[in-house]
Amino acid sequence: MTERSGETDRRWDGDLLDLDAYLARIGHTGELSPTSETLRALHRAHVLTLPFENLEAVLGRPIPLDVPALQDKLMRRTRGGYCFEHARIFAAALERLGFGVTGLSSRVGMGSDRVRPATHAMLRVETAETPDTGRVWICDVGFGAGPLEPIEFADGAETVDSGWTFRLERRTHPLGATLAAEEWTLRERRADGDGWLDLHVFAPNPQYTVDWAVGNHYVSTHPRSPFVRRPFVQRTGPDVRHVLDGTTWVTTTRADGSRRAREVEPREVPEVLEDVFGIVLDAEDASALVPVLERLPTGSGPED
Repeated sequence: MTERSGETDRRWDGDLLDLDAYLARIGHTGELSPTSETLRALHRAHVLTLPFENLEAVLGRPIPLDVPALQDKLMRRTRGGYCFEHARIFAAALERLGFGVTGLSSRVGMGSDRVRPATHAMLRVETAETPDTGRVWICDVGFGAGPLEPIEFADGAETVDSGWTFRLERRTHPLGATLAAEEWTLRERRADGDGWLDLHVFAPNPQYTVDWAVGNHYVSTHPRSPFVRRPFVQRTGPDVRHVLDGTTWVTTTRADGSRRAREVEPREVPEVLEDVFGIVLDAEDASALVPVLERLPTGSGPED
């Protein structure tokens, strides 16, 4: 057996990626040079094409993060994934194209003051222009309801698209500067105009595949993880978000704040997944999912 080098452990296996298949899956036919323009196009295409979903965890199955397994799931089987899967395959694609890629882990808060584990994966990306401009980007393709395009890694940077507004802010660590650990918060402007919602908080400490493997194991197996308890699926469009939370087709939420919701019968869910979210389950997976949905308590919603 060939021992992996430390340098290999810090990379994202872009050489294993079927780049043509990935680009075809997200519908990108444009420029491939590692520029900020290419990065924006790839990020947007990925977010608008590949849905967020945790169905494997709900069904009690392992969630591998190696590139061949992700290609099989996201490209061949027309499925989605959650943050670790999205960030991992996006990192491989960017590395293959010559971008500078660093993994990051973030603590999802969604407005809560509670300190949660750093189990959200995203990327810090350098482009061909970075040596001259100093501009670096945060790519958050796996949040489910995050920015459509990269946001500059700079205090006060914003991205606005079709009414969705996101802002990155640098803050002093709550326990004081002696910790020497800066924190950054990704915020979204509330649709009702009532200020900002803090989505997640991160420190710019590099994360590698082994770090994400640990977080992925916790999120997909720990009994307190909300992702093992019920399906949670999201699909983002330019001006609309669809969410399926358990058996509730939670919303169709537009940037102006309008929304609608309805309950879905368990047996209807596989069809909704395909028609609304672009997730195609085979007969075996559909049959396995319906009993799980039938056992959910009425009115089950988001949990910590």
